[in-house]
Amino acid sequence: MAIDRRRFLQSLAAVSSGIASRGFCSLAEATPIDRPPNIVVILADDVGYGDLSCYGATHVHTPRIDAMAASGLRFVQAHSDAATCTPSRYAMLTGSYAWRHDGVRILPGDAKLLIESHQATIPSVLKSAGYTTGLVGKWHLGLGDGTIDWNGEIKPGPCEVGFDDAFFFAATADRVPTVYIHNHRVVNLDPKDPIQVSYDHKIGNEPTGKEDPELLKMKLSEGHDGTIVDGISRIGFMTGGQSARWKDETMAATFTGKAVEFIEKNQHQPFLLYFTPSDIHVPRAPAAQFAGKNACGVRCDVIDQLDWSVGQILDTLQRLRLDENTLVIFTSDNGPVVNDGYDDGSDRKLDGHKPAGPFRGGKYTIFEGGTTMPFLVRWTGHVKPGVSNALIDQLDLLASLAALTQQKVPAGTAEDSMNVLPALLGKSERGRESLVEEADVLAIREGHWKLIDRSQRPGAHPPPEWKPPADAAVSDPQEQKFPVARLELYDIAADPYETHNLAAQHPEVVERLRRAFAQLRSQGHS
Repeated sequence: MAIDRRRFLQSLAAVSSGIASRGFCSLAEATPIDRPPNIVVILADDVGYGDLSCYGATHVHTPRIDAMAASGLRFVQAHSDAATCTPSRYAMLTGSYAWRHDGVRILPGDAKLLIESHQATIPSVLKSAGYTTGLVGKWHLGLGDGTIDWNGEIKPGPCEVGFDDAFFFAATADRVPTVYIHNHRVVNLDPKDPIQVSYDHKIGNEPTGKEDPELLKMKLSEGHDGTIVDGISRIGFMTGGQSARWKDETMAATFTGKAVEFIEKNQHQPFLLYFTPSDIHVPRAPAAQFAGKNACGVRCDVIDQLDWSVGQILDTLQRLRLDENTLVIFTSDNGPVVNDGYDDGSDRKLDGHKPAGPFRGGKYTIFEGGTTMPFLVRWTGHVKPGVSNALIDQLDLLASLAALTQQKVPAGTAEDSMNVLPALLGKSERGRESLVEEADVLAIREGHWKLIDRSQRPGAHPPPEWKPPADAAVSDPQEQKFPVARLELYDIAADPYETHNLAAQHPEVVERLRRAFAQLRSQGHS
């Protein structure tokens, strides 16, 4: 049942009371609204902290995202849960650290659904508040119960974890099957041309990147040598489904159009739109209007394309006069990567562009560049424009949006999500006290301190004691001057690039953070 005006204003009053008790201004100062706000969460792919001009980029320009930042709140200490996509998306939607769960890792395109039926999710909580919930874009959290029939009903999936409507692809644009799915069925599938998918061995007689490289319009750099679709070879093998296969250059327009359509259809009732464009993940194949426009290469071209997509969403909200009643959040799933399996020249054309901004590392790494995300919040008339230094995690969205809509999170779920609504709305600079970062190992942030403990690995059952690698150095040639240690302590405020390991100088901080993490892991919740 939907929240009525009286109930929602009571909810805002309750939040306001909690904020006022901490000495901050009340939400009652904001313009009254007749219904709970629409919520749009835009989750980009592989966009780094330094990839947007509102976060300091000078080699690429993002005017529409910058305009959102100028009219909203820009966070400078916001984090994804993990430095890779499946774990970070899992954590955001469920409010549970991915590292607590075995099997939450980057998935193939035919993996089973990761989210359990008993788990709360952002869409399921908002559905209980009367919201219509929609997914448009990348999913990558698994489908089915272990075996997927791509030619029949594909379930469980997004619709079974809270979404009323879902238009998506299964995994990533560089993985098969290269088809769109609407709710439970592949879009435009000809039943006379059934789809088969395998990640173990080649199936069918279609060319592959490994066997037929002369057919590629995008060269490989590593892996990605499976079935060729639209001139690009993918991870894995598929055959069939010719009429259902996407065109990479039109993907952004397809997803953006579906997102606009969802807003238009549901403009007269509270809605959640979880918009997850593929940009700027590989393979980078921008539409003609964006291709070849940037000196820093095709990676910057698809940043332009992403900016256009965001602009289309914002323009739609303005056209439908929904600005003042829509909370819009923009962020990314993990840090940046330049060469990620295709030789598209991005690594040779950076020309000074720093995708991770002031931070070390990026996608796949435990350093700050892997999980420190651009994070923007805009709610016209309700969130005052500015910059926030609050420490927040994307997995806090579930508890915070539940508080905003006066919903209870079901007991035993979303165990790590914290209500940071006052920080999200710009009423407080106080966010989390600490958070855990995940890559192949784990780290804990508390204030300006960060401890990387390489004995701590993701998964419900941590492995035996960590042993340093034989060469005691990371594999990236640019990082050879930074030795690997079991315990690395950094002062992020003074040393954002994490160059000076202070573990030996501050053993008391190391011990305190190790104990804090041990408690966090053993108690099973934040």
